[in-house]
Amino acid sequence: MKIVLSLISLLFISVTVLAQNFTINGTVKDNTGQPVPFATVLVKNTTKGSPANAEGQYTLTLPTGTYEIQFKAIGYKQESRKITLQGNQTLNIELLPEAFQLQNVVVRAGGEDPAYAIIRKSIRKRKVYLTEIKSYTCDTYIKGLQRILNMPKKFMGRDLDQMAREIGLDSNRRGIVYLSESESKLAFMQPNNYHEEMVSSKVSGSNRAFSFNRASELNVNFYENMQEWDGLSNRPLVSPIAENALSFYNYKYMGETVENGETINRIKVTPKRKFEPTFEGFIYVIEDSWRLHSADLMLTKSAGINFVDTLTVKQQFVPVGTNTWMPSSVKFEFTAGLFSFKIGGYFVAVFKNYDINPALTRKTFAEVMRVTQGVNKKDSTYWQQARPIPLTAEEMTDYEKKAVLAKKRESKPYLDSLDRVHNKVSATRFLLSGISIRNRYKKTYFNTESVLGSLLYNTVEGVAINYGASFSKQIDSARNKYLRLSGRVRYGFSNKLLHGSINGVIPINDYTLSFAGGSDVVDLNNNYPVRPLSNTISSLFYRLNYQKLYDKHFISVGLSRRIAGGLQGSVVAEFADRRWLDNTSDYSFFFRNREYSSNNPLAPFSNTPLFPNNQALKVSIRASYDFSNRYVTYPTGRFYLASKYPKLDIGYTKGINKLLGSDVDYDLLTASLSKSDVSLGMYGKFDFYIGAGKFFNNKQLYFTDYKHFSGNEILIHHDAPNSFLMLNYYTNSTASSYLEGHYEHNFGGLVLSKIPLIRRLKLQEIVKSSYLTTPQFKNYAELGMGISYLGVKALYGWSFNSGPNSKTAFRINLEF
Repeated sequence: MKIVLSLISLLFISVTVLAQNFTINGTVKDNTGQPVPFATVLVKNTTKGSPANAEGQYTLTLPTGTYEIQFKAIGYKQESRKITLQGNQTLNIELLPEAFQLQNVVVRAGGEDPAYAIIRKSIRKRKVYLTEIKSYTCDTYIKGLQRILNMPKKFMGRDLDQMAREIGLDSNRRGIVYLSESESKLAFMQPNNYHEEMVSSKVSGSNRAFSFNRASELNVNFYENMQEWDGLSNRPLVSPIAENALSFYNYKYMGETVENGETINRIKVTPKRKFEPTFEGFIYVIEDSWRLHSADLMLTKSAGINFVDTLTVKQQFVPVGTNTWMPSSVKFEFTAGLFSFKIGGYFVAVFKNYDINPALTRKTFAEVMRVTQGVNKKDSTYWQQARPIPLTAEEMTDYEKKAVLAKKRESKPYLDSLDRVHNKVSATRFLLSGISIRNRYKKTYFNTESVLGSLLYNTVEGVAINYGASFSKQIDSARNKYLRLSGRVRYGFSNKLLHGSINGVIPINDYTLSFAGGSDVVDLNNNYPVRPLSNTISSLFYRLNYQKLYDKHFISVGLSRRIAGGLQGSVVAEFADRRWLDNTSDYSFFFRNREYSSNNPLAPFSNTPLFPNNQALKVSIRASYDFSNRYVTYPTGRFYLASKYPKLDIGYTKGINKLLGSDVDYDLLTASLSKSDVSLGMYGKFDFYIGAGKFFNNKQLYFTDYKHFSGNEILIHHDAPNSFLMLNYYTNSTASSYLEGHYEHNFGGLVLSKIPLIRRLKLQEIVKSSYLTTPQFKNYAELGMGISYLGVKALYGWSFNSGPNSKTAFRINLEF
């Protein structure tokens, strides 16, 4: 028995030793002794491995065995070492600059550079490599780091030293401001479906936050003709091997080298013209197969990029299986500066453990991203074992220092101390900015509007105050749901009428219950196209009172929810007592000889009421569907993503007669189809909106029940998908049927980027057209042309119709 037990014990020990993992670590340097940042360390013929860190340090954990370890970096000659791993080992490596040979190439004077023949072959194979992998899964690791490189001591009179200390910067106001790591399992299926599940997440300075890292967003694919990096560039970036790349790039053959039996061609890539959305740098192409081996490309301001000065993209591929190459790593490194501030940073992603063409179903990809509770709770022991890229000394210090700060920041005494400073009440705040009182520990927030911001003027009320306050409290932290209540008091100093209203939103499981009640002074056009501030300015300065108002006493209740996927529905019931209001004030600063129009938009020179006092009970049912069920899952709940298809909205409103004394009797059916940011590649993006509707019964309704449109008659107005540039706010509303359409095209600087000096402004060309027809107002059309810059659109427009409806005007649209 003892012999048997001994043998069993020996067997157990042997199995344990055989299964034990050991660590290889070291530093990768160049021939001058300088570290090679993010050099790739791989086990030959596998995707097991990881990049070194920013200081060239690497760690590789493997079971006992014999391996050939490869060390490589773009621009360096690959080195390999065979090792037998039976314990932890240190292995330092020196990489020599890669020598690319030109001896097999003869370039004749005036002849075409041999790089063009290679590029043409790569372009012909582009589609093959774009679609050859039908599906795959892999493990990913992402690290992101951003740091302040320079910050002034003072900015706009404010001392920045205190703020710098609070965010963990050093005495020179420099250091890391964002550091995060994450692990994910990534699945892909053609043509462009991703499912990603975050396994772990770590953010320096926060014990509760989740990393923003997304493997699918960092998995850049230069086999695509264009790289659409929204926000970074107004136009799509052209790949160096795109179908039309020869129209955008010059190429130069820089030589060849041999790596693992493959001949690698180095091609220098430069833009044919400045200020085109193009890269510059080097791509490495494998001879005979003409696939990408790696890329080292850069974007600068001359490419028209936003927010950053330079962006470098480095991508490496490794063989997976017999004839398949997949990305092993990609790194984005950037610098940016504004005024005296300068920042820099990087995101690096590692892809490994590929499974090519696994059995996946399309249902898997309805969920694009999953982040579950607990992925940010992994301890330091876990990260020491799981982290493929070792931390630098600076990163370790940042984690340690900010862990102390995070514990302090999340404590009740600290939050209370911040709230005490924030909650101070003063006459200045009361008048200028409003009062804000919060308790972040209990998740309650109370806010009031500023008194001065609540003042307005119109000819119905004269000078008026419309003062509001709101309260919110988080009632479900797991799903980030809030109870929200607000109230408003309104008083007109000329007509001496006092109004007050309350409304609220209460989440109940998957439903949202809303309610409102009280009295208010309301725009006749329920699209609210005229902002109170705009009307105040036009009235007092130009004696033009565009806004037309009525008195409304009401109560309403609504219920809404997401029914399934992209299908949402709501129902709202409202009872209102509606009363006509006359003008009571005619004051203005200028143009005293000009007469104000009456409050009746259909009889501007008469004080005739537009409608008698009436009561209305109506029920509105609405549904919208975006033809998609794609969503992301976070610990706070499920959030659905915008669809690539247009959104369909259908609404039905029933005016109910006699019940509760209601005077109305009508049925209105409406429908619309809309979509924003539809890409046309190099020709920009467009938005469109098509709407139609009909009153199938209009036995009894009043002007407030008509179908109104988002018109505009002033210089500055807020844009909307269904807004017009010059349409009258009220005179073309209908009680029968209508058809409207809107189209806006943003060319993203297609023409202006080619004009010297002007192109530095990064202006974008805009063309906008609109159309409206009703039985009473037929075939009204508008055309506007202009530019867009930083959320502001300036357009000159023409309208086409009969008589006074045909005009021209200049308009400024504010998107923020």
